[in-house]
Order: sequence, then structure tokens, then C-alpha cells
Amino acid sequence: MDVLVGYVTAHGSTRTIAERMAAVLSREGLTAEVRPMEEVEDADAYRAFVLGSAVHGQSRLPPARKFVRDNLDVLGPRPVWIFSVGMPAALRGPWRRLAPKELPAVEDGLPPNLRYRGHHLFSGVVGRDQLPRAGGVFFRLVGGRFGDFRDWEAVDGWAAGTAGELRPGS
Repeated sequence: MDVLVGYVTAHGSTRTIAERMAAVLSREGLTAEVRPMEEVEDADAYRAFVLGSAVHGQSRLPPARKFVRDNLDVLGPRPVWIFSVGMPAALRGPWRRLAPKELPAVEDGLPPNLRYRGHHLFSGVVGRDQLPRAGGVFFRLVGGRFGDFRDWEAVDGWAAGTAGELRPGS
């Protein structure tokens, strides 16, 4: 089965997570190709999709939204999984309560007619250089932490579960 692990990234976290997922899918016996969604010329060439995007302001990045919107006819009858990469693990204190609200907010931004089998929100890397100076100060004041918050065990487990659903006879 040919699986597209498509991604849109702002600073690289989503790309590395997509690459890790493709490696897990391949180890599980599937043929997986990892590509930026902006570079996918023929979505019809794939039989399944794992589509990831960085999340900014509780919304997937515009190229990810465009890919889904432009390919709804292809995605509709095929298995689709969605993953998002945000910063819930970087939040502390009272702002930590906002983290569980990010997933439903991101899902609200998906087209209502997109059928997908699962959606997972992973934490990525939050670096000082990714925010303007004032934004970085505000981020720290509200309890945000800079660092690499990727949970590779969670990524591997989610990708393995996806592979289990895609394997013939599953």
C-alpha cells in the first residue's frame, strides 16, 4: 500500500515527526513516502494518507488546509489520518489548562466533509528564535518553556497503530 506522509512545517518539527512516522510505517511493511504537501503533484497516486501540519494560533498552516481542500475528492474514499504539531507540552501553570482545548479547535478548522480515522496533537520544538522578541517575552511570562517537547514514543505508537489499520487483513 502506498501511503503519503505529507507535512507542512514552519520550523522543522513537523518534518522530523513525519519522517519518523514514515520510518515506522515502512518497518511495519508498508510503502510510505514522506513529502511536503506543497510538492505533491498527484494525490491520486496514493492509497492512504497521513497528513501533518504545524499549528499556529490553533489552526493548521495554510498550505495544509489548501492541500486538503484541493484534494477532498481523492481523500474522501481513502483512509486518512491527521496529525498536528503544536506546543501543549511547553505550557505550564494556568495556561496548561488551555492545552486540551487545542485539539478540538484544530479539528474545527478541518473541512466538515473530510472523513479521517484519527487525529493526534503532538508537541514539537519551541525555540527562542521562532518567536519575535516581544512574543518570546510574553511566552515566558505566561509560563511557556522553550525546548524540544517531541515524544518519540507517542509518535512511534501512533504510527504503529496506523500501520496496523492499513495492513492487509486488518
